[in-house]
Amino acid sequence: MKGLLIDMDGVIYVGDTLISGADVFINRLLKENIPFMFMTNNSQRTRIDAVRKLGRMGIQVSEEHVYTSAMATGTFLASQTPKGTAFVLGEGGLISSLHENGISLVNSDPDFVVLGEGRNFTLEMVQKAVNMILAGSKFVITNRDPSPKKKGWDNLGIAATSAMIEEATGVKAFVVGKPGPVMMRSARKALGLETADTTIIGDTMDTDIRGGVQMGYKTILVLTGVTKKEDLVRFAFKPDQVADSVKDIRLPLAWW
Repeated sequence: MKGLLIDMDGVIYVGDTLISGADVFINRLLKENIPFMFMTNNSQRTRIDAVRKLGRMGIQVSEEHVYTSAMATGTFLASQTPKGTAFVLGEGGLISSLHENGISLVNSDPDFVVLGEGRNFTLEMVQKAVNMILAGSKFVITNRDPSPKKKGWDNLGIAATSAMIEEATGVKAFVVGKPGPVMMRSARKALGLETADTTIIGDTMDTDIRGGVQMGYKTILVLTGVTKKEDLVRFAFKPDQVADSVKDIRLPLAWW
């Protein structure tokens, strides 16, 4: 069975605006029983949050169609230290996932310090995290997404916040999310696919396509998000297919 791992922002929608034809593409996958899962680095959002956002845009899917970096992080921590403990700088989906995977949230001597997206943690909490890491707690981040560097954006990007903690501790964080292999592999397994049967659709060469190439997945780049066609010459790797939009992707794919 072949299946798809599909990025969300820049592929299905931009912000709160549906990309033209994305709903038709997803409805075709549903109709033809092609396995797929939306895969997002956003650790704030729970599965139901993502389902509801898609529903408002006319895409009706279930929670089983969503896989987040928060889910990957919870699974990873539980595999490393079953019933472990964590001090969390993050919100919503991340906290829920850690609970679901048997990780207890604590305020002292944690096994892990975990950083995700969020706006509610303070510099005092960051300093506490720094001291915990210096005392031996492992530093894990849900992703290393950069800031979009746009005025008014309400998310600094974990690349910025993690850099602050890394500088203060001298410890490099372990990254779970895309393009890292932990999330790329766990999402595939959650969908029940083998490596050779997995195709990833994304709008960023540096995350979705890089991660797919490194994992041995087929890759499709859509040009509705971050990466433009003229950017492709800058990379040593290339996608298997480039499409202007998801509505232009050929189904069934040529290699299926």
